[in-house]
Amino acid sequence: MSEPEERPSPIPEVRAVGAAAPFAWLRQGIRDFSANLPASLFYGACFAAMGWLVAYTFRHAYEYVSALVTGFFLVGPFLAIGLYALSRQRERGLPARLGPTLHAWAPNVGAIGTYTLVLTIILLVWARASLVVFALFYTGAMPTAQTFLQQLVSAENLEFLAAYVLVGGFFATLVFALSVVSVPMMLDRDVDGIVAALTSLKACATNVGPMIVWATLIVALTAAGFALAFVGLVVAVPVVGHATWHAYRALVEVGAAEGR
Repeated sequence: MSEPEERPSPIPEVRAVGAAAPFAWLRQGIRDFSANLPASLFYGACFAAMGWLVAYTFRHAYEYVSALVTGFFLVGPFLAIGLYALSRQRERGLPARLGPTLHAWAPNVGAIGTYTLVLTIILLVWARASLVVFALFYTGAMPTAQTFLQQLVSAENLEFLAAYVLVGGFFATLVFALSVVSVPMMLDRDVDGIVAALTSLKACATNVGPMIVWATLIVALTAAGFALAFVGLVVAVPVVGHATWHAYRALVEVGAAEGR
């Protein structure tokens, strides 16, 4: 009696990379940004406009702005799909075209849509948790746009800052581990959200050091974009988005069926 054939795992193999690899992804992201300048700036301007809109809408309740702006880190992987598509166009030697990237999610809309719903739920939970931290630990009057940073780093709010970073760090780490390659993978391959998320977790577990470096670079660049009154996002977000595509390419093995 013959033994049953082993079915191949749906989760692709991942590569181990060096600690300096994230800097190479960033350099590649900068090259993609330069090569796709008008389209990349379009996406960057959209991110900056979202920041301005949130800040204006909640200008009298800045605690909501902090929750929603920091929540940007949670849903950013989905919002950058168009940037991944631009990098894929360049990788394939195709001309840079903005139009097709606006609906790049369509071929795998079921998986990407479900994954986006999960990210949205996490964002809503984080927004509620952020307000709870404000209510429990913030000692002064609610911050304004003008005094937000000064109030947060003042000595009387150090306990609040520690709690905010701890809770926010938990959500950010969770989403980063689930998303580091999952959204580019769902764009590039016909896989569901579970396979993509498990591949992302596997990539993080295989490359703990490089992933810490990569997460630090993402936070630093995006935070700089926020600090420059959201204007910096016009450049920071496209560069990080393009670099994320190259992170996916470097970390996830190409299957024989894909051959690209």
